[in-house]
Amino acid sequence: MFSLKGKNAVVTGSSRGIGKGIAISLAKAGASVVINYRSKKEEADKVVKEIKKLGVKAIAIQGDVSKKQDVVKMFQEIKKEWGKLHILVNNAGVVAFNSIENISEEEWDKIIDVNLKGQFLCVQEAIKLMPKGSKIINVSSIASGGAGVGFGRIPHYAASKGGVIGLTEDLAIDLAPRGININSIAPGVIDTDMTTALLKDPKSKKQLLAHIPKNRFGKPEDIGYTAVFLSSDEADYITGAVIYVDGGWLTQ
Repeated sequence: MFSLKGKNAVVTGSSRGIGKGIAISLAKAGASVVINYRSKKEEADKVVKEIKKLGVKAIAIQGDVSKKQDVVKMFQEIKKEWGKLHILVNNAGVVAFNSIENISEEEWDKIIDVNLKGQFLCVQEAIKLMPKGSKIINVSSIASGGAGVGFGRIPHYAASKGGVIGLTEDLAIDLAPRGININSIAPGVIDTDMTTALLKDPKSKKQLLAHIPKNRFGKPEDIGYTAVFLSSDEADYITGAVIYVDGGWLTQ
């Protein structure tokens, strides 16, 4: 059950954090995995080695998902190495905390380009390599507007993640006739290097935990397990969905 043997996957932004957790989870289920990274080659190579120890194939490919030429090149390399692609996980993302009056146009564009445009570009190229039965997973967030969770000081991040959900739902209609499923995972607060500063502050840590019935922050593998399910044959009738992995935050 939930076997991904014989499947080829690419996880963007997977040299660390949630992306790494997803990549390793897919590999444990039997998938060969492309580790995509923008600048941290050493970290990406470490993840590749860790995955190879599981007895499956893995390669690292550099590329900035916000740049069309990088995305095209990445998928050309995937085609050359493996021919087909069965799983795309659009995970690469950035966040910046800032008040609305201090957000520059450059900062706004960076967040939107990586978090939203990057997913669009990757889907555009990935589907050229995908046979029927393939799966796409777009990582969004509970801070995406529609979920009703506002954190403050991240309006550009929230806008980008809300856009991811809209992108996912619309593409589900377009891709269903091709036999390709596309869904979104919306994580809650996950303990990664991206959230280290926030979670180390006793006050913010207490405030955040007060929203989580499970009384703990998520781990990268919590997102990874969900990605394995959505990538499996058992999830063939699920498309256009948003799966919230938040420890019960939205039930509060």
